[in-house]
Amino acid sequence: MKNLPESVFNHMYRLDAFSQWLGIEKLIAEEGFCILKMTVRKEMLNGFNVAHGAISYALADSAFAFSCNSYNRISLSIETSITHTKPIHENDVLTAESKLITQSNKLGTFQVVITNQNSDIVAVFKGICYRTDKILIEE
Repeated sequence: MKNLPESVFNHMYRLDAFSQWLGIEKLIAEEGFCILKMTVRKEMLNGFNVAHGAISYALADSAFAFSCNSYNRISLSIETSITHTKPIHENDVLTAESKLITQSNKLGTFQVVITNQNSDIVAVFKGICYRTDKILIEE
């Protein structure tokens, strides 16, 4: 397959109604790395008129999932955490950059940094995935 990480992303995204609802756009999909972008909408705000923490978490979790699975081995999240560093507002354009930190045959550790349109870091996510032996798509 010419560009396996792109093919894996497209396959996963097509079946991922939640990432579609978020309005996620792929900027880059490579092995162990991806960059996603989305715009915060009014229905994503909480009672304090800032984005619900689950929105940045969901964006980071999607970036994590796409980068974990980019090797075409089905990988499942086993531990995640997020630190919210600045408030996120309606119409903010968020960019999530997920990159591999370390990987073994069975485990992968990734970091996702989310920035806004001003390049301010608004959240930092860490995820660990379990890498199965099953492939996602046939080459």
